[in-house]
Amino acid sequence: MTSRRIGVLDAARGAALVAMVIYHLSWDLSWFGHVDWAVSSDPDWKAFAASIAGSFLFLSGIGLALAHRNGIRWRAFWIREAKVALAACAVSLATWFAFGDSFVRFGILHSIAASSLIALPFLPAPAFLSIAAAAVIGTAPLWASSTAFDGQLLLWTGLGQPDYGSVDYVPIAPWTGLVLLGLGLSRLALQLKPGLFEARSSVAAGEAPKQNRAIGALATFGRYSLPVYLIHQPLLYGLVWSFTALGIAPDRSEALFVRDCSRACAATFGDQTACNSSCSCTLDAAKSAGFWKDLVDSPNDSGLRAQLNDAYAICLRDTPSTPPATGSGN
Repeated sequence: MTSRRIGVLDAARGAALVAMVIYHLSWDLSWFGHVDWAVSSDPDWKAFAASIAGSFLFLSGIGLALAHRNGIRWRAFWIREAKVALAACAVSLATWFAFGDSFVRFGILHSIAASSLIALPFLPAPAFLSIAAAAVIGTAPLWASSTAFDGQLLLWTGLGQPDYGSVDYVPIAPWTGLVLLGLGLSRLALQLKPGLFEARSSVAAGEAPKQNRAIGALATFGRYSLPVYLIHQPLLYGLVWSFTALGIAPDRSEALFVRDCSRACAATFGDQTACNSSCSCTLDAAKSAGFWKDLVDSPNDSGLRAQLNDAYAICLRDTPSTPPATGSGN
């Protein structure tokens, strides 16, 4: 029996999963303080995360077009919808236990489930309608945002400000636009070239193409995108937590102190170089005075914090400011 799956689509899903694993491992390492990467706040990391989410949503739209190209297969649609919706609920529950108020209220799986329902009436409609709807929803935050959508009840719309932050937030606007765009463009492509997305007829299911085993491995990975998505982050988070709890991971308390101290200092005084020197000086003073390890063990101890603040004030006073840059003239 040959595979009815589309190899290139599975490979694209697999590539997106690899990128997601890289992002989540980096997030976990940053969360536990093992790296200096500001994964949750740095614009480049945010763009990386957005590109991953966008890839999954766009591919979801393509998948809908291919799965229902000869008419809506209702049973298959509702089975898939139920699986994704249940998985989304599982993610919300798990992250509520792990992160409290920052749990996932409307993440990537919630968005895929809701977007699939929104895409239903566009499956038999002309392709240009999907593309037009994609433009409307994709730009909605620019022209339809309102305080009327603020709060938790309507956070799924993406048109207001939620009351709480979340470790994953992928609302309808603008993200459903990518599902509809993938749906519309792939249906348009099928109209222009019906055989463009033909499934592999000569490769049995699970067999990696000999000409490119890397693509074959990605395709195999992509076939199990939902279970991989559900399993990989708890596994990675658990591993990093275990290394941290067992003391196997290197102690980064000193580096993190200098990093956070320098950022706070620079935000106040604006001199990054002088702040780096002052914070390194403060660390050295705390270690020389013998209270650094106690401070690491009891970071909220008021007496130790007072000693640290005194050392910081002295170092800040004794560190010369960086001369302002001057332009060269002719």
